Amino acid sequence: MDHHGIVESQPPGPISTPHNKAPEGATDTHFHIFGPVDRYPLSPRRLYNPCLSTVSEYRKLAQAVGIERMVIVQASIYGTDNSCMIDAIEEFGSACARGIAVVDETVQERDIAYLHSKGVRGIRFNAITGVTPLELLPKIAALIEPFGWHIQLWIKAERLLAISNLLKNFPVDIVLDHMAQVPLDRGLNDPLVRNVFRLQETGRCWIKLTNYRTSSQQPPYFDADEVSREIIRNAPERCVWGSDWPHIYLEGLPMPDAGVLFDNLYRWCSQETAKKILVDNPARLYGFHEPK
Repeated sequence: MDHHGIVESQPPGPISTPHNKAPEGATDTHFHIFGPVDRYPLSPRRLYNPCLSTVSEYRKLAQAVGIERMVIVQASIYGTDNSCMIDAIEEFGSACARGIAVVDETVQERDIAYLHSKGVRGIRFNAITGVTPLELLPKIAALIEPFGWHIQLWIKAERLLAISNLLKNFPVDIVLDHMAQVPLDRGLNDPLVRNVFRLQETGRCWIKLTNYRTSSQQPPYFDADEVSREIIRNAPERCVWGSDWPHIYLEGLPMPDAGVLFDNLYRWCSQETAKKILVDNPARLYGFHEPK
């Protein structure tokens, strides 16, 4: 940590080849690209400094794991400057890459139209380290609804429970980052876990199965099994998988291995359901079958 309290990120660790073979069209719906700082300036409000994590570096993960489609998520360190993410979509290729952007209260319809033309399909609200206040949710939802986009929420489970009434009849789909940060050690009847099940039952709530951040164990994170299996069982058609590479801002957690994270999915569900989660669901959510 430097004298401003900014955390220095570790370089991502090695990536093992998973035991399970990825289906054709397998999608990583959550990772970040960090380009050279002189080209992509960092926000003065950031909590961490990233390691250089380029498209060519990510391709090593894609090759090892068997990923063919990618969804790049705008990281908080860039604020609302989405240029690194947009350039990465272009470098991967518009047929196989999509993006999730971050905006603020100045955003207008023409901005959404521009982002859509670049392959963006959703707006991220980072209620943990981000710049977009939750009060903007209804305004942004109204703006993106005509484009068929969704809102991605990175939010503490307690805060999610507090705003759950707002989300019950929400006009666009909601995608919960990092398994909604639910506690993995309190069982299925915990109010924070039950809230996620209730949101799933609205038919508009998706879950990203990336949960090493709430695990208290070493890989392969067996403490995630019970909650993960139930979330999948509850709405298998609205679950997606993400590596969260390059695993920044770990706050003392061990460096994950994307191959292990990929295999975890096959511990939680059948091969048939895993294909749905890796291929069919993200194709629907991010429009991989539509022209960009």
